[in-house]
Amino acid sequence: METAHPSMLDLLLETHIGLERQGPGSVEVIKQALEFLKPLDQFSKIADLGCGTGTQTLLLAKYLSGNITGLDIFPKFIDKLNENARNGNLASRVTGITGSMENLPFQKNSLDLIWSEGAIDNIGFEKGLSHWHDFLKKGGFVAVTCPSWLTKEQPTVVQKFWTDAGSRWDSISDNIETMQKCGYQFIASFALPEQCWTENYFIPREKAINNLLEKYAGNETMIEYAAQNRYETELYSRYSQYYGYIFYIGRVI
Repeated sequence: METAHPSMLDLLLETHIGLERQGPGSVEVIKQALEFLKPLDQFSKIADLGCGTGTQTLLLAKYLSGNITGLDIFPKFIDKLNENARNGNLASRVTGITGSMENLPFQKNSLDLIWSEGAIDNIGFEKGLSHWHDFLKKGGFVAVTCPSWLTKEQPTVVQKFWTDAGSRWDSISDNIETMQKCGYQFIASFALPEQCWTENYFIPREKAINNLLEKYAGNETMIEYAAQNRYETELYSRYSQYYGYIFYIGRVI
């Protein structure tokens, strides 16, 4: 991950591995979502998909008494999750594994909850919900955050940035309809507040990027990487009334 000539992916990983969060979120939002997920008990089997280094995975273990598997495609993130689980005396209930959200390694009809923050749009909201459905028990829950349009107006400059990044967004109503089409009863949705983006993610990320700019001084890839991240922050500050992360909660019918 550390190299004199880092790629964009190298820089992404090096930026985020030291952050508390790899995307927008908060403790308060997690607790709010969990209010819709009763009853889960000590026998519940839970998967946190796209878990990153697992800050929210460990918080789930604090508020839920079941067994939790965190899954992420990046081994360095999983190593960090497992280290933190051991340090927090949670390794008996929390396990991190490397894997893909598009090809889950779980048994069908085995999970009581699939949780995923800021990751499902990497594979597509409908594709993710459709694939994950078969791994949940009847009555099992899905709880995901996904960037969504908040208004009918969708600024072209925002559309272009996220389309170029490989992310396609829909409106809240469209996503609720998709959830129902994929075999879930829609339970609830709510927007993450602005501080989940700013104080909890953009500000710490900017500090990490500044450190990398010093480390890789003059590196063109680093300069471009920093510019892209700062442009994302600028877009949010200018257009946040048009889009945001939405928590979607459903239950397998």
